Amino acid sequence: MNTRKLGTLEVSEVGLGCMGMHHAYGAPRDEKEMEKLIHKAVDLGITFFDTAELYEAKGQPHGNELLVGRALAPYRGKVKIATKFGLASNENHELLADSRPETVRKSVEGSLQRLGVDCLDLYYQHRVDPKIPVEEVALTMAELIKEGKIAHWGMCEANAEQIRKAHAVCPLTAVQNRYSMMTRGWEETVFPVCEELGIGYVAFSPLANGFLSGAYTRESKFDKETDFRSFLPQFQPENMDAHQKLLDMIEEFAYKKDATKAQVSLAWVLAQRPFIVPIFGTTREERLLENTASVQISFTAEELAQLNEALSHIEIKGVYMGAKTK
Repeated sequence: MNTRKLGTLEVSEVGLGCMGMHHAYGAPRDEKEMEKLIHKAVDLGITFFDTAELYEAKGQPHGNELLVGRALAPYRGKVKIATKFGLASNENHELLADSRPETVRKSVEGSLQRLGVDCLDLYYQHRVDPKIPVEEVALTMAELIKEGKIAHWGMCEANAEQIRKAHAVCPLTAVQNRYSMMTRGWEETVFPVCEELGIGYVAFSPLANGFLSGAYTRESKFDKETDFRSFLPQFQPENMDAHQKLLDMIEEFAYKKDATKAQVSLAWVLAQRPFIVPIFGTTREERLLENTASVQISFTAEELAQLNEALSHIEIKGVYMGAKTK
């Protein structure tokens, strides 16, 4: 697998998001099996793994970091782990932003311990905290870099103005925002800033929470207690019908490339900019193999133009844009 640069941080051209192993996509999976899956990802050439202190495991706070730390312990120095701070959830599953310096310092110590490392490769602000200026957060990040506790920092779900303000205080390595064929809103605002300032763009949910794989129908059922796809707009029957044209178009390109819809969707993300690294999530080896193989698919300039032209004529009527924080 080739590599790409997120700022000065070199990683595999696709990364593995580990959230779904414990959090948001149904019941937590068997941890031994997930460790094997992470090991398989390394064998396939993936060197970039994403987690967060927010992600729980069977009620165990921060359990996903513990899993990722154990699984990647044999590969220290060979892989890069990204984790996140500044977001928690309450008993009502509301997201609470907290990027106060004292909270961040407590978080970084916890993540270092759980991941079993001396320095975090990439440390994201999980969501912008409306109560704390981004410049103040950036100053805390500069202190942590100077202290050797983090090597690089980034922001999640940040807009162009927030990125510029933060970068002016402490240069950002990456911005992790949602991006897929269904969510292209950052192309005109954040992409130019990333290109100008030399910041990498980590695309999360590149398959629109799995919708673009075409694996789900209007009859698909999701557990309302453990799987947030049960309320995501793109999985509601009326919106699935509305987006059939999109899936048909992807299927047409998949047929031409002897590929799957998921592979075409991931390859499309990779083709948009050289500084983009998509991270996909999975708990199944067959999907890991399928998604990783997307790096072998390329588009000619004509094919990419044709694909983007077709996308420009498809109306997106329902897609999850992220929960609001308090």
